[in-house]
Amino acid sequence: MEQLQKRFSEMTEYELRTEIARLNEKAKKAEQLGMSSEFAVYERRVLLAKAYLLNPEDFKPGATYEMEGGSSFQISYMNGYFAWGYRDNQTNLEAVPISLFVKKEGEE
Repeated sequence: MEQLQKRFSEMTEYELRTEIARLNEKAKKAEQLGMSSEFAVYERRVLLAKAYLLNPEDFKPGATYEMEGGSSFQISYMNGYFAWGYRDNQTNLEAVPISLFVKKEGEE
């Protein structure tokens, strides 16, 4: 039986990077075995873990960021490692992990 995992918020940077590598490996195996829903779960967990490697203070309400996949996202407010706002000028409020934002040239 797998032991209880720490929350991402309790992990050190090293532990997060190790967990991301472990989850990527599991995702790769799930993909090879054709287990698409399991693959999607691992990919989503990787995105969440990566968010904890970023500084939420680097993301400002009112600003618009490019997302992986080409969408744009205007942040209304931040809640921890999630940005709440609107994708592609839509009207429904949604939350996305900050790891989905693409870094622009010159940003740390």
